[in-house]
Amino acid sequence: MVVIAVVAAVIAALPLVYLVVQASSRGIDSLVDEIWQRRTLDLTLRSLALASMVTVCSLGLGIGGAFAVVRTNVPLRRVLTVLLVLPLAMPSYVAAYAWISWIPALAGFWGAVLVITSISFPFVLLPVAASLRRLDSRQEEVARSLGLTPARVTVRLTLRHIRPAATAGGLMVGLYALSDFGAVATMRFESFTWVIFGAYRAGFNPTRAAVLSLVLVVISVVLVWSELYVRGDGRAAKVGGGVTQPPPRLDLGRGRVPITGVLLAVVAVTLVIPAVLVVRWFVEATGSGVEWGELVSATAQTILVAVLATIAVIVLAVPTGVLAARVSTRWARATERTVFVIHALPGIVIGLSVVYLGIRLVPSMYQRMPMLVFAYVVLFTSLAVGSVRSAVELSPTAIEDSARSLGLSRFATLRRVTLPLARPGITAGAALVFLTVMKELPATILLRPTGMETLATELWTRTSVADYAAASPYALVLVLVAAVPAALLTLSRETQ
Repeated sequence: MVVIAVVAAVIAALPLVYLVVQASSRGIDSLVDEIWQRRTLDLTLRSLALASMVTVCSLGLGIGGAFAVVRTNVPLRRVLTVLLVLPLAMPSYVAAYAWISWIPALAGFWGAVLVITSISFPFVLLPVAASLRRLDSRQEEVARSLGLTPARVTVRLTLRHIRPAATAGGLMVGLYALSDFGAVATMRFESFTWVIFGAYRAGFNPTRAAVLSLVLVVISVVLVWSELYVRGDGRAAKVGGGVTQPPPRLDLGRGRVPITGVLLAVVAVTLVIPAVLVVRWFVEATGSGVEWGELVSATAQTILVAVLATIAVIVLAVPTGVLAARVSTRWARATERTVFVIHALPGIVIGLSVVYLGIRLVPSMYQRMPMLVFAYVVLFTSLAVGSVRSAVELSPTAIEDSARSLGLSRFATLRRVTLPLARPGITAGAALVFLTVMKELPATILLRPTGMETLATELWTRTSVADYAAASPYALVLVLVAAVPAALLTLSRETQ
């Protein structure tokens, strides 16, 4: 496990080699001058403002939505959970265009906040929902027997219980907001990613792009290490023996209607409005004919690469997450933190880094499937690590100690006790990776094998020339394919 976790950290850190080499290619003085420009400070403040606002909004929506579908008797809970998770499958540039084509005045900061929040709050909802399902109701019964009011039980017990999951999800949202390109470009909000992309494309200025990317790395390091202190120790308490007793659902009474209305409003804003526009485009596309052969091929290629990447990520993420939860040493934390830091880098930076390293180390693999999967591993391992770590932290160590006292080896305890208890978190991590790989664009464009097209690349090719009708079948299929793991994830959570 230690070896695999270290390998995951080394893989995640490889893009930093490219950035350091490229940023220092013109000398240290040029590097320092680039960093100390007023424009760099402005970009930093604008990007941090965007990431902070998106994180706060996502925490509110994610925690509130998870509590509603897990702990209350709100109607159609399974359907609502699927609908609340589905925005993850919506590419940010499609959602952004849907809004800006309807309300052009949204262009700018608040438009970017709306779009990125609408597609990233499930990063909070999924792990928090898993955490709430693992809360032992006997803890709440003991708290109430000691005289605590329901409100104080919620603040002192429930919120503390979900804090590791919420902070991990909030960190992922913040890093995603820093690295997103599609929404900020469509909304014309100048952030790090937009300027980095422009530096590569306009005049091909890789040195400035690398310097700005290093600044982004420093910001992400601060965020990642801050999350370590905010989340607490993550240890879960257990009352009595036997299995965990799920807490009862709260009867909303007259509040069912307004709370359900709020959840449906969230679904409308985050999913229905973009989907309606996509369907309208699809209706227009059917009139001129749909290229069904290309659509089927792109769907098959998307599913194939998403499955391969998910398997590779889970193999690396499970040991890393388990060690981060169970080993409180600096090197264990460093491996996890390294994986998280890279998530803040834009896909185009990761893609160019992998191209740079691949051509020099394994040129025969350039534009081959292994190199594309490798880039996805660098990009998305952090999605699974946070979920796995939160799930393992919620598993009482006393159960593992009991298994060891009964003669099980460390490996047997991991296989028969730790991993089964962490299965909801592992499943959530795998679903997040699968959904995110399907819509990844910059790295896919740079590294996909010759002749290979995914739903994301076909969608981008057509939307880049404003052919939204032709792009609609790919967008529609992307959402429909993403609905399958989201539905399976919801059903598996209900049976825990």
